[in-house]
Amino acid sequence: MEEITTFTRFLDILHAQPVLTLFLILGMGYLIGGIRIGSFSLGPVAGVLFAGLFLGHFDFRMNAGAQAVGFALFIFSVGYQAGPRFFDVLRTDGLKYFLLALVVAGTGFSVAVMATKLLSLAPGTSGGLLAGGLTSSPTLAAAQEAIRSGQIKPPEGLSADAMIGNVATGYAITYIFGLAGLIAIIKLLPQVLGIDLAKEAKVLEGEDGAGAASKPANVAARIYRVTNEAMTKIPAEQLQEQYWDKTSVVIVKRDGEILRAGGGDGFLHLGDELHILAPVEYFTTTVAKFGEEITPDTGTAQFKETAQIVVINKNAIGKSLQELDIARKFGVLLTRVTRMRMEVPHTADFALRKGDILTVVGPHENIDLLGKELGHVEREIAETDMVTFAFGIAIGVVIGLFAVKVGQLSIGLGSAGGLLTSGLLIGYLRSVHPTFGRLPDAARWILMEFGLLLFMAGVGLRAGGDILETFASAGPVLVLAGIVVTMTPIFVGYFFGRKVLKIHPVLLFGAITGSMTSGAALSVVTGAAKSSMPSLGYTGAYAFANVLLTVAGSVILFF
Repeated sequence: MEEITTFTRFLDILHAQPVLTLFLILGMGYLIGGIRIGSFSLGPVAGVLFAGLFLGHFDFRMNAGAQAVGFALFIFSVGYQAGPRFFDVLRTDGLKYFLLALVVAGTGFSVAVMATKLLSLAPGTSGGLLAGGLTSSPTLAAAQEAIRSGQIKPPEGLSADAMIGNVATGYAITYIFGLAGLIAIIKLLPQVLGIDLAKEAKVLEGEDGAGAASKPANVAARIYRVTNEAMTKIPAEQLQEQYWDKTSVVIVKRDGEILRAGGGDGFLHLGDELHILAPVEYFTTTVAKFGEEITPDTGTAQFKETAQIVVINKNAIGKSLQELDIARKFGVLLTRVTRMRMEVPHTADFALRKGDILTVVGPHENIDLLGKELGHVEREIAETDMVTFAFGIAIGVVIGLFAVKVGQLSIGLGSAGGLLTSGLLIGYLRSVHPTFGRLPDAARWILMEFGLLLFMAGVGLRAGGDILETFASAGPVLVLAGIVVTMTPIFVGYFFGRKVLKIHPVLLFGAITGSMTSGAALSVVTGAAKSSMPSLGYTGAYAFANVLLTVAGSVILFF
């Protein structure tokens, strides 16, 4: 009895303190999502959903305004992130990833509609079924907002709140298999088809794997003096072929002057100085063979500035890293390439796309020269353009208000489509004019993550009130429908990608996970491939999938 009383008092405190309740749900969600069973974990989104379901069962609810703010932050950030790539990919060979994302989204949409009709599911459940089966948070957000904003009218005898509840419970019941099932299928399908992803990835990277540059760690700037006479008898071209890793920066100085490529007699001389910017391992395994390290007259810190360069210039788009020859031509070390916030392998034949971000290390002036060649240099600037951010969301909401009457239907983008459109345009304009709409990676991540989890906490609280009753009456049927919605797009997407689009299997499996916006499934593919190559396929499809699945969340409720 005492334990029941204590628990009741605790619930009373939470009911009186909504801020405490919200952040308790978020904290619990991260703890639950971080629990690992083997290599599987739910992740923070599912964790917050479960925490919300638990408290929702005790009649906790979130203020509609707070959930709407989370929704706006999340959807706008999704559009902003996709903007630079979305329009660029449409004009390039990325069209095949658009088609793949369209087929996967269209297949899931069709299956969800048919299941809703055949099983006579409650109004609104189709949106939750599609969102849960494809583990797509934008779909869920768009479906609920379409009802809340009045874009979708509930049938007679059903309130908007009840229909929103059907979306939430449909999502909650189908999401777990959507997540676990997707990961399991993506893991097993290559084995069933007899595809060795690790072998295929190595072939894709290059037969010897030399092109698969990884992120250098512990970068250092050091100077060595050539004292090994044997190295002075080897022609410079042979030295480069045998000892240069193609990414480290190596500058030869003789009598205080930089020796240009092809200069001198083509050989190193005793006493030459090698000024090198490279990972520490390169010094111990290679450079030490040339001679002894010497202490520079001045510090080397000025040679180790780190900056990010955003690819914008038309002349740079489409060029491979081998063509750019960054280390040799610009004297900077490339440490990382990200596309759509996803790190991708920077192989020699890796072609740059608009919006790619290169992290480089080197002298300030050298970085500026590379920046002029590629686009825009971003240094440690933390400010967010709050004017553009705030008005961007406001404009997105206004866009969503416009609708065209077709008979009894009111057709428009809705809040989700409006915010997504505004985010896409501002993200794209930011890539064209780098000083406009600044939203640093860390700021975008927290806004997008916090917005999503704030929204997801509201979903869990709303669904928790009647999820047990819904599961008892329609749970098994919903789970079965969710399984079909999850599995069918994977198989259709694979067949279409291989037979029609001719996408390499390593890239295709990454693209399928991108088409279903599942970062967890991508980690399974990259693990099986022992390479980050699948992430190229993921980023190709991800930008389109977010847009298509957001639109699908609103449209499916018309059926």
